[in-house]
Amino acid sequence: MNKKILTAALLGGLAFAQAASAQEFDDRWYLTGSAGFNFQDGDRGTNDAPFATLGLGKFISPNWSLDGELNYQNPNFDANQDQNWSQYGVSLDLRRHFIQEGRGWNPYLLAGLGYQKAEEEYHLINGDLADRKDGNLAAKVGVGLQTTFEKRVAVRAELAYRADFDDQSVREYSNDSKKQDWFGDVLASVGVVIPLGPAPVAAVPAPAPVAPSCADLDDDGDGVNNCDDKCPNSQPGQTIGPDGCPVPVSIDLKGVNFDFDKATLRSDAVSILSEATEILKRYPDLRVEVAGHTDSKGTDAYNQKLSERRAKAVYDYLTTNGVSAARLQGPIGYGESRPIAPNTNPDGSDNPEGRAKNRRTELNVQN
Repeated sequence: MNKKILTAALLGGLAFAQAASAQEFDDRWYLTGSAGFNFQDGDRGTNDAPFATLGLGKFISPNWSLDGELNYQNPNFDANQDQNWSQYGVSLDLRRHFIQEGRGWNPYLLAGLGYQKAEEEYHLINGDLADRKDGNLAAKVGVGLQTTFEKRVAVRAELAYRADFDDQSVREYSNDSKKQDWFGDVLASVGVVIPLGPAPVAAVPAPAPVAPSCADLDDDGDGVNNCDDKCPNSQPGQTIGPDGCPVPVSIDLKGVNFDFDKATLRSDAVSILSEATEILKRYPDLRVEVAGHTDSKGTDAYNQKLSERRAKAVYDYLTTNGVSAARLQGPIGYGESRPIAPNTNPDGSDNPEGRAKNRRTELNVQN
């Protein structure tokens, strides 16, 4: 295994972390840095030494994080302090965090795999100085405590054990040398975790759909909402009142009277018919009968014809002013057969006022 291969594996692991991320937790990338003390395996024949790390990572779920980390330490030999012994490497560390809401410090467990490279100077049997540079697999387990990102930067304290599978190391004690298959180092460190970018904003749940109230509904389409509609089954074409119930529509043509023996609209009658026309336009489903009437003067046959001419005058006015003929029944003349006032007084004398009221036309609503 070489450093390029391990670096590629590290980047691949971090890419997997990116793909596995979700938005229910803080999944920002973060930088890590730590400093600590490396308690060297006694079989190395080296002094304990400080070490430093630098890394990049992120949470891949609410309780799991994955870090890629570089490390460096430069311990000296117990003997021959002038000889170099240094070690550096890269690791991919998985941490299981036990996070509890409201707790400042949360514990975690650590497991990691990596690649460590050692540079070691030593003396050959003939006394010459030799230099060994080897790389090998390393594994790490540990425990730690970490704060949350609430204060922008988190703090991490960690204690770990690293198995360094270096089977080429040289141990020097005077003229004696011994090879080891692996070494175990204890790493104690304190570090920081710095998230990159702004903190994610918690998604605001969409409001639950609100069922429409009766004030927003009009099931029968009559223009009155269900809350106020006391007649919820009204039919098309009916004239509807504010309570949703059909109401009779009366079109008052009182004042549309005619001079004696005339069928010509008077000026006062025209203004009344104009208002009636607007009512008919306001209720487009309304159908009416156009009826004409006379007083009792003259023969029945003559009065019948006169009443028809009077009805025709009103009919023509309505159709000329925009009322569809399909909505009008007639014109129909009723002659003198339907008086609304007496034509004569009780003593048999003429009643001019009563006869004037009977010389009229009517619009009788048919639906």
